[in-house]
Amino acid sequence: MKENRELIFESLIRDLSEGVMTVGLDGVIGYVNPAASLILGYTSAELTGRRFAEVFFGREENDAFNQTVLEAIYDKAELHENIVCYYCGEKVKQLHVTTSFLNNGEERIGVIAAFRDISELSELRDAVKAMRRIQALNDRLEMRNRLLSETFGRFLSDDIVSQLLETPDGLALGGRKRRLSVLMSDVRGFTALSERMNAQSLIEMLNHYLGEMTEIIQKNDGTIIEFIGDGIMAIFGAPNPSEAHAQNAVRAAAEMQCRMAEVNEWNLKRGYPRLEMGVGINTGDMIVGNIGSEKRTKYGVVGMNVNLAGRIESYTVGGEILISPETRAEVTEPVEIREIRTVLPKGLTEPIDLVSVAGIGDVSLGFEEDEPVRLERPVDGSFYVISEKQIGADSYPFRFTAISATGAVIVTEKELELYGNLEMEAGGVSDIFAKVLVKRDGNYLLRFTSLPEGFSTLFHNKTE
Repeated sequence: MKENRELIFESLIRDLSEGVMTVGLDGVIGYVNPAASLILGYTSAELTGRRFAEVFFGREENDAFNQTVLEAIYDKAELHENIVCYYCGEKVKQLHVTTSFLNNGEERIGVIAAFRDISELSELRDAVKAMRRIQALNDRLEMRNRLLSETFGRFLSDDIVSQLLETPDGLALGGRKRRLSVLMSDVRGFTALSERMNAQSLIEMLNHYLGEMTEIIQKNDGTIIEFIGDGIMAIFGAPNPSEAHAQNAVRAAAEMQCRMAEVNEWNLKRGYPRLEMGVGINTGDMIVGNIGSEKRTKYGVVGMNVNLAGRIESYTVGGEILISPETRAEVTEPVEIREIRTVLPKGLTEPIDLVSVAGIGDVSLGFEEDEPVRLERPVDGSFYVISEKQIGADSYPFRFTAISATGAVIVTEKELELYGNLEMEAGGVSDIFAKVLVKRDGNYLLRFTSLPEGFSTLFHNKTE
């Protein structure tokens, strides 16, 4: 009867899909079933009757498997279970190993080890973990992109944000040459305003102004590169190419000047001063791309034509738009021209004719200039010359001979540079800022760029 039970047991073990191996307390392998031979990579003859250590200790990479079996032999009081790597030739398997005691009914005579190959399950488990990790990374990436979009979107156009997030090399340093149009705008006399206003009011006024201008620029396919204090630098034709970049830039400038009436109405309701803005536009080849270092990068443009746009803007007075000949040549819509102004910007060897734009298409600026009225009694004063936004050290005498709400005529022995800027004091009123427009009969026609409170007292003795 005992022999029959052993035969039945052996038959069951032989047909198991799990590998089964017995090892005596003397370390000799007593039995292996076919599944064990297949999993371990040995024939039954190569295993049966041989010492476990002799067969398996030759490969150090299988120490985890060996240790699991040996611990069951030496530590007879515990059941052992482990998942280990098992190297079989060039193939690596994941084995689930369980060891328990083998006894003859009276005493323990050895160890029985059962193991199964769970490589596919392990791979599937790893794949599931990998998918979860990938999903977690995707969630984090989506959160990061949303954060970048929401954060950068407050400073950059949607087009630039999309390029940064969607282009593989969107954040890489470098650029390429493109023909673009550059718009630069500046609030006249803003420095003087900032000295007379408290910080909170100044920022509120500035943010409202910049918000209104940003809306117009982006509506006309422009990309704001940066705000420089009260100044705006925008490009047209990048990152999304456009054949109408020059026309879009001029139309944007015209709409910006028209919007200033609403901006100043908003300012008036809050007791803020009236603002005037000048806009300069140039068209030409320039380098556009990611500029900076690995630690700090910005999307921007560089080149001589960018610098020229800034020079052109410096010639403007409040409410004016000046465009270069290159920009004018590429605008196909009808352009209303107020005047042609010949200047020699710094960096050029030949003068250029700037176009003062009074309107484009259906957008008209309605630019108005008050003619100065002669004073009954001239008003004496002094001025400093402003060069590159730096006020000079020397003071020069002058005399107001005619004046209006927007400009004046002065007499001075100092030779003044046309389109240069002055800081003036006269009649007990200081912080008067003006730009030199014309020299006529030894006199200079000025356009005020910033006026302080109390300036109206200089009008009292005008000849009606």
